[in-house]
Amino acid sequence: MSTSTSPQLPKLIPDESEVLELLKQTGALRYGHFRYPNGLYSDLYLQVALAMRDFQIAKRLSVALSRKIRQNKELRAMIPQLSVVSPATGGLPVAYGVVEALRANQVYWAEEDIEGRPQRFRQFIEPKPGEKILIVDDILRSGAKLSAVKRLILDCGAEVVGIAVMIYQPTPLTPVYDDVPFFYLAKLDAMYYRDLKEVALQPGEEIIDVWV
Repeated sequence: MSTSTSPQLPKLIPDESEVLELLKQTGALRYGHFRYPNGLYSDLYLQVALAMRDFQIAKRLSVALSRKIRQNKELRAMIPQLSVVSPATGGLPVAYGVVEALRANQVYWAEEDIEGRPQRFRQFIEPKPGEKILIVDDILRSGAKLSAVKRLILDCGAEVVGIAVMIYQPTPLTPVYDDVPFFYLAKLDAMYYRDLKEVALQPGEEIIDVWV
């Protein structure tokens, strides 16, 4: 009598190693020598948008992050009234994916009209006073845009009730957000250097400038 083995179903919430492997497979996670806009050097570069181009991967990651959020009973009770804000347009694929998976209320996003000017919401597209807001983004790295959009939300009279990101990649400059629940699928501990002399370049290797 022959036996067959059923295919193994994906975990509801993939562990960190599985998430990072998905990012590597899509080219979203790269290793080498990179110089960030803030002047720091690092041994890795992450662009989650490269992974979000694949619908199935985007859906799996969005559902996984939504399940982490649902584990918080206070946020779970808010979901029908909960709105999501992305700190920038680059985080919108994640924001819409999480809203769909949660069946939350709606999405807002902040943007820069001109580079160097403060972030803002578009006219008539901004949180309402008293609205419950979950900030969602693809990566938390320096935290500059996330902190700025948090201030914008509070200026609108809305309430930030949580923060959720696909990847937490803190730098020495990243603030700690411990006043609200904070969720992420994986943490990346990259090496950072302030001086080019600290970067261990091998013959034939080069520094790649990244702008996001």
